Amino acid sequence: MTLPQSAVSDLLDALRAGDGVDLVRESVRMVLQELIEAEATEAIGAARYERTASRVAERNGTRPKLLTTKGGDVTVALPKLRQGSFFPSILEPRRRIDQALYAVVMEAYVHGVSTRSVDDLVVALGGTGISKSEVSRICAGLDETVGAFRTRRLDHARFPYVYLDATYLHVRTEAAMVVSKAVVIATGVTEHGRREVLGLDVGDSEDEVFWRAFLTGLRKRGLSGVRLVISDQHAGLVAALTRVFQGSSHQRCRVHFIRNVLAHVPKAETEMVAAVFRTIFAQPDLASMSRQWDKVRDDLASRYPKTGPLMDAAKSEVLAFAVFPREHWRKIWSTNPLERLNKESKRRARVVGIFPNEAAVIRLIGAVLADTHDEWQVDERRYLSEGSMAKLYPSSDTETVALEEGDR
Repeated sequence: MTLPQSAVSDLLDALRAGDGVDLVRESVRMVLQELIEAEATEAIGAARYERTASRVAERNGTRPKLLTTKGGDVTVALPKLRQGSFFPSILEPRRRIDQALYAVVMEAYVHGVSTRSVDDLVVALGGTGISKSEVSRICAGLDETVGAFRTRRLDHARFPYVYLDATYLHVRTEAAMVVSKAVVIATGVTEHGRREVLGLDVGDSEDEVFWRAFLTGLRKRGLSGVRLVISDQHAGLVAALTRVFQGSSHQRCRVHFIRNVLAHVPKAETEMVAAVFRTIFAQPDLASMSRQWDKVRDDLASRYPKTGPLMDAAKSEVLAFAVFPREHWRKIWSTNPLERLNKESKRRARVVGIFPNEAAVIRLIGAVLADTHDEWQVDERRYLSEGSMAKLYPSSDTETVALEEGDR
């Protein structure tokens, strides 16, 4: 950017006069101020004292803003508008996700476990000029933020629906081995129809002890009112659910189950079988679904014998959603609502490649989840409508929910 002549003249005057002026700090202030003015001019459609046909707002003075920079503390003037608001993009804080990605990449680089993609990103972020102490400082701040998010209380509302899923990332162990670790994510829908991220952990998704510890942690933090848990058929998870969430139903993800069925079908016939299987979920109620399930089961078993026992064992769990309000079916019969989170986590993790340790995984994925959780809280639309959520509770409970919602 080229400074205007007036700004250059002011800087030269300060240089000639001296008078104890910190020239580095003053230079930083002038550059920042000119960047702010240039962005304000673009947003308003006119510079100061300029009249243009493209003007969309008018200036209304300024307000001071103290900034901490590497050149020292400086005060800049932020333009105010008569209508609307303006805040320069160069002063917006970096999102937690970007901070976490930066920290994890640098930590991986410092520990010598980076891949070519990490090397390229380090160069793009300014080379290798970062010390281990600086990486530790950044990581400590992020760990505190993510830790507070992961351990916050969950007793502010009931969560009738809880979703559990796992995605897998490569992590380096203390023995310098690279292993695949499961990143387990829990989300839920409150009694008011709003979504929240409930928890995050790293471990073995097939291990009952791991799942039991994770679910028990959610209960200790105040998770209650769980009516239905939606997940895949992880070996350890099903056993842990019966211990931790007694009285809750388990919805086996129908998408994953269809894949299990299709694994026993010739590839050329999978589309046909999938279409037949979907006729089950087109039925209007549980009784009709049950009859259609049995019919499809007999038809498939006659051609593909292994599908019969598979469908017999899974029927109650795959159709568990059907006893809940019909308006909810499409959002509770699979773990698809977690797909966006998993995709975003994978996209960010792909840059790192191999994580230096489990703490780095939690740091980055925790930041992704925290930002997503914040977005859900300010979303004007509920995930499930208030009217449909009221069908889950007796009239007395419904009145309580309505009163609580009105107080918010």
